[in-house]
Amino acid sequence: MLLIIMCLAISIIPVAVISGLQAFQIATAFLGLILVITLAVGYVIAHFVSLPLVILTKNIDEISKGNLDVELEKSEIYEINNLTASLDRVMASLKLAIYKVGLKKEEIFQEVIKEKEEAEKRFEYLLKKIDGWIWEVDEKGTCTVCSEKVADALGYTPAQMIGMDIVGFLPREEAEKLKDVTYQLSQEKKESSNKVDLRWLHQGDTHQVWVRSYLIPMFDSAGTFHGLRCFSRDVTESRYAQDQIEELHKKIGELNKRLQETQLKEHQVKELPPDLVTQQEFDYMFLCDENAKIIDCTTDIQKKLGYNKEEMLTLTVADVTYLESLDEIKTNLETVKKQGTMTIKTIHKKKDGASVFVSEHIQYLKDRNMFICMIKEDDM
Repeated sequence: MLLIIMCLAISIIPVAVISGLQAFQIATAFLGLILVITLAVGYVIAHFVSLPLVILTKNIDEISKGNLDVELEKSEIYEINNLTASLDRVMASLKLAIYKVGLKKEEIFQEVIKEKEEAEKRFEYLLKKIDGWIWEVDEKGTCTVCSEKVADALGYTPAQMIGMDIVGFLPREEAEKLKDVTYQLSQEKKESSNKVDLRWLHQGDTHQVWVRSYLIPMFDSAGTFHGLRCFSRDVTESRYAQDQIEELHKKIGELNKRLQETQLKEHQVKELPPDLVTQQEFDYMFLCDENAKIIDCTTDIQKKLGYNKEEMLTLTVADVTYLESLDEIKTNLETVKKQGTMTIKTIHKKKDGASVFVSEHIQYLKDRNMFICMIKEDDM
């Protein structure tokens, strides 16, 4: 193209001369003839330059496919001829290297391509078989990679997630949690797996999916954070089961507490005096040791005395009794230990300082070496 432009420029000189000596028609005819000749010459020159480049490009393409027997044609153009000679030397070195390692020259590229294809097939196979999906985000939180199995759990396709801010697929509180975890991992600068359970939004639905993700932060050689590589799977069913188990444990604990209180009330009722056995109505009960230290009680004691169970377990019987001192109570307990039971009338002290008249039936529990006090409010 440059040669054509130069020829056209040169052709202007004779045209100008002719235009000054001949008539306009003669000048025009000469101009047309000169243009035709110039274009023809320019095309021949351009073809002469470009043809060796086209041939060299095709040869390089053949070499890239593993054909090291390509005959490189020499050119009359100095620069192209130098490039061809350099390529000949590279091919000779490559052939020598192949000969030394014992490979056939046609195998070197084929083996690499075959291994690459097999690795890609294995990777795709694993992505289809694993119970979960793989995704990556950059340092800004934008999803850059996502496998197809995300659709099984969340309903989204990889195309819908790639290029989007990953926190847009989580409720606000879960998004903040993921941001906090990501920031912490970026600061720790450790390429280790970190487990986190988050609730994700399902596409086109109001329900949420529990997802367990293993996050691996990515850093460059300088330690700069470049995002997360993650493996996730749906754990909604297991989380639901876990919540159910926790709820059952809570209910079991409550039932055990109620059972203990029931057992405390019914313990050895058959050994109580006939009138008490018949009534079996006590307002509250507590257990104490031989030092009058309260070690257990029923929760209904709070309705009568105002103390909750935790407070009662810090007191002695003397703390809730007006008439007897601690020593007198210990003496009574010694008597009960010998006789088995004792019934006394006394006054109990409420938390607010008020008093309540009660009948105490105290019984010694020999197998546990403690005393059970069953109290009924006494109308005076």
